[in-house]
Amino acid sequence: MNTAHAIAHHIRTLHVGPNFTASDMKSQLSDVNVQKATASIGQHNTIAKLTFHVNYYVRAVLGVLKGGPLDAHDKFSFDAPPIQSEEDWQLLVKKVLADAEELADIVETLPEERFAADFADPKYGSLHRNLIGLIEHTYYHLGQIAILKRLI
Repeated sequence: MNTAHAIAHHIRTLHVGPNFTASDMKSQLSDVNVQKATASIGQHNTIAKLTFHVNYYVRAVLGVLKGGPLDAHDKFSFDAPPIQSEEDWQLLVKKVLADAEELADIVETLPEERFAADFADPKYGSLHRNLIGLIEHTYYHLGQIAILKRLI
């Protein structure tokens, strides 16, 4: 399996499974309704905010891979639009899964040498580093979502 296929596979299994951790975004969010998604526990982020946050960075990487500039700022990464209905929540979940599949589709087509190239700016390192970081970041927050579900 080449780099493109391996990373695309990781993106897909992280979002829709199955994977080594036996946890993926689709499965974790499948039984979350709008009340659970927006429930606040102390100072913790809500499941909805974490879901938006994860996808904020997927969208940023997608933008770069589609030829655009890197347009992501940590200070905005939790600025989720209000989730006021079950429809709003389900649309966000659907968008997260669709964006991940689009990212995997694009990554899968990249030539091997692209992974060693700079990502947007040399200060961010290679595309490979950023894609692996994106996967690790998503797993980190997926764990938080799983814990919040249990607390709720």
